[in-house]
Amino acid sequence: MDRKEVLKRIKDENIKFIDLWFTDILGVIKNITIPAKDAEKALYEGIWFDGSSIEGFGRICESDMYLVPDPETFTVLPFHEDEYKTARLISDVYSSDYEPFAGDPRYILRKMLAKAEEMGFEYKVGPELEFFIYRRREGRVEPILTDKVGYFDLGGDIALTIKKDIINVLASMGIHAETTHHEVAPGQHEVDLRYNNALKIADDIITTKAIIKEIAERKGLFATFMPKPFFGVNGSGMHVHQSLFSGGENAFYDGNNEDGLSEIALKFISGQLKYIKEIVALTNPTVNSYKRLVPGYEAPTYICWGRMNRSALIRIPRINPERPTSTRCELRCPDPSANPYLAFAAMLGAGLKGIEEDIEIFEPVEENVYASDMKLDELPGSLLEALEYMKNSKVAREILGDYLFHKYIDIKVKEWNEYRIQVTGWEINKYINIY
Repeated sequence: MDRKEVLKRIKDENIKFIDLWFTDILGVIKNITIPAKDAEKALYEGIWFDGSSIEGFGRICESDMYLVPDPETFTVLPFHEDEYKTARLISDVYSSDYEPFAGDPRYILRKMLAKAEEMGFEYKVGPELEFFIYRRREGRVEPILTDKVGYFDLGGDIALTIKKDIINVLASMGIHAETTHHEVAPGQHEVDLRYNNALKIADDIITTKAIIKEIAERKGLFATFMPKPFFGVNGSGMHVHQSLFSGGENAFYDGNNEDGLSEIALKFISGQLKYIKEIVALTNPTVNSYKRLVPGYEAPTYICWGRMNRSALIRIPRINPERPTSTRCELRCPDPSANPYLAFAAMLGAGLKGIEEDIEIFEPVEENVYASDMKLDELPGSLLEALEYMKNSKVAREILGDYLFHKYIDIKVKEWNEYRIQVTGWEINKYINIY
């Protein structure tokens, strides 16, 4: 839609309020609500706001910023009565001189998509969002899991109707959730979004997470996308299926090659494998992320690729010659705590480097790497280690730009320092009686 079409829908559908969404550097949704009568001003001039209080945005002396709504993101929000009927527009952040703000994560992804377009490509992704649904017990601080069933189980999955509600609500908002099912751990679930342009999917991810949390709350439950909320069970990932398209065709497919993968695909995969340690602080951004990336819980720890090998960092799902557009690679390390705009920008940037630098692919690994004695490089084992790789990365700095690169590292170093001075329950149980 363009701006005129948005204004027509606002009038025709009797919208009362407009929520202008954007995210901070960490991917947290921020919102400014305006009355619908001010929608035209917002769409054509932008809405001023004070950016000094937003994580990673301007200082007090440079706080004047503007939200410029993207008309393509217009959707009517569910759960509002007629007198509060509200539509949502995701907005780009501009600085006081009306230039795109260098710290806006959506702008960073737009820049990388523009680079891909200059190289003749469109970047499409399809994420698998995993999450836990909890039941709270009165008087108990810790959440209580909602079930005791496992992977793909039907009987005992009390969240089955909730997941159908999620699909219906998302569909009403123009978001195509292809499948949903119970995941491996008790109380763990997955929603898969149909692949599309990476900017559209990043918008859909922040919306989907908000909707899932809202639906759970309305059922008296609680949903979390924390990567590893429980010790001893699988954590929640966000596997991302990726393809480059060129001229409407999937550039990853080559029917003349025995395995169906084009040279473009192999170079793209090589770039991600080469630079993954330098960008993993963006795809796995929290202290808790690295408690998921350990052997034994289906999360990748070794840097390798394979065809249909679910222990590899990058997996090539089965290629169907009858459906070449479905050819893709699946990066399995990201988790849903990532800011999707920054994660996709980093993943695309690393893949494009593989093409630009003509990086040769190494042999795929087709065995369980956890049970193998192969000597493979590993992902960083902590947020601190990931940040050290990122600090020294020219690629990460090029993707993010100087402003956001330094802001992001500063924020995450502070997070690590806050974590490392905590005294955990494990330490108390381990040491208090023996020292």
